[in-house]
Amino acid sequence: MSSALPPAPAPGLEGLILQLTDMGGPVMWVLLALAITGLATFFYLLLFGALFAPRMTRRLRRAIATWQAEPNDAHVAALATSTGRLARLNPMVQLALTATDAQTRREDPEKLQQRLARDAQHALEPFEAPLKILEVIAALAPLLGLLGTVLGMMDAFSAMAASEGRANASQLSGGIHEALTTTAAGLVVAIPFAALAAWTEFRLRRISKTINSTLVTLLTTAPAIPEPARQQDARVVPAARRRDQHTVISEHHRRLANAAG
Repeated sequence: MSSALPPAPAPGLEGLILQLTDMGGPVMWVLLALAITGLATFFYLLLFGALFAPRMTRRLRRAIATWQAEPNDAHVAALATSTGRLARLNPMVQLALTATDAQTRREDPEKLQQRLARDAQHALEPFEAPLKILEVIAALAPLLGLLGTVLGMMDAFSAMAASEGRANASQLSGGIHEALTTTAAGLVVAIPFAALAAWTEFRLRRISKTINSTLVTLLTTAPAIPEPARQQDARVVPAARRRDQHTVISEHHRRLANAAG
């Protein structure tokens, strides 16, 4: 009959967290809080970005191309009605509507550029704070791991000093184990969040580049001149030409009268 004991059940998530904190000391709680905060921030970025990130959709790109072919009020209205309710959460739609409507109404270009720059910055602001949080976590985690290393080594040397140099291996290994555990935990937390921060910054740069290229395209499109304005210009030019001809004829008559007198 075998006297071997059955294997101990694997610890759950709570037991694993308690085991890590016991091995790493109080610094592990701070690293765990940073990891939870970073994960929540990253999921917030994914959800918020899927709904409110400025992006060029196929329908919006087609509507802008239609307005560029013939910039007028009718196509601005078509651009406003061509997007669905969910697509209106896209800030790029509002930026395109502002630019096309202002271009059609021939607003001051300098004021329009300032307003569009302000609106574009406002559209990117919700992503700047989460990016900063990820960057701070990636920078703080290794420092906290180093702090845990220093505290663990201090415990090890304190035990050695208390025993007057006669400390055994178990007393020293506890502090060294705590030091190595916090160092590893700090690196484990820092590395993925540094990668996530770099990816988020890359995405923000691409979004900013898309916004700038789209707005430059819209602002450099010459708006169409309405037909009544064309007719008015056509009437003004012949009238001015007739006034010039009348002035020349009157001057010619005056010279003839002076010569005859």
